[in-house]
Amino acid sequence: MTDMVRLAAVLGDPIAHSKSPKLHGFWLKKYQIAGHYVPLHTRAEDLKAVLHLLPKLGFVGANVTIPHKAAVLECADIVTDRARAIGAANTLTFSKSGEITADNTDGIGFLTNIQQNIPDFQSSVGPSVILGAGGAAKAVIAALLDDGAPLIHVLNRNVARADHLRAHFGPRLRTAGLDALPDLLPDCHLLVNTTSLGMTGQPALNVDLRNLNPNAVVNDIVYAPLKTALLQQAEDLGFRAVDGLGMLLHQAAPGFARWFGTTPEIDDELRQAVLEK
Repeated sequence: MTDMVRLAAVLGDPIAHSKSPKLHGFWLKKYQIAGHYVPLHTRAEDLKAVLHLLPKLGFVGANVTIPHKAAVLECADIVTDRARAIGAANTLTFSKSGEITADNTDGIGFLTNIQQNIPDFQSSVGPSVILGAGGAAKAVIAALLDDGAPLIHVLNRNVARADHLRAHFGPRLRTAGLDALPDLLPDCHLLVNTTSLGMTGQPALNVDLRNLNPNAVVNDIVYAPLKTALLQQAEDLGFRAVDGLGMLLHQAAPGFARWFGTTPEIDDELRQAVLEK
């Protein structure tokens, strides 16, 4: 036993909206761990100084969210291959000497969420279609490629941005505008929305799923609302649908295990706790 109180944080700008403190706080209480997890509003110009101060204050690690996920790679002493491939990090671990290791667990969270909800899901079965070409899309693409996806179509309003991902990840990616979606639906094995369309306060995502492959899985990484219009349409048409909350929960688990020494369970009790206002 030790009387050491472990500290962890989430850094972002803004940060008040983050569900991470509630999530990690639930686990700390459940497993009776002496520790705290706090939100830290961190401006871009202060990021490097804050990161190097935290280990001195007793912090063992931190999560990083918008807009710092790419910038932290320049502040880290060690960058994992996964974070380097994605070009961003969301999970930092501090050594006792203050050394910072940057990792990205967003892809793990995405894929584990799909597999937990659809146990027979295999990325290698057929083509995937990703809507969006931002940071979240990078993590999803990296996870699917590592899991054996044969072909990934990346559709984005700005096709040049999608083309940049193809140049980064290689020939298993195909790129096009969002208007290409109807032609891709019949062969689609997995459809993922990584855009903010359909999120509370954002414009709707206008997609007609009637021609989608009947065996396809539909996932929306948005979790506010929990059941987006895309997921509701998928369910109404009989498709297997997976919401985005699980990605948030599963991406958090590796960091918690590293910082607090306990691998946390992800269950319905946790989901309800995180969703409570």
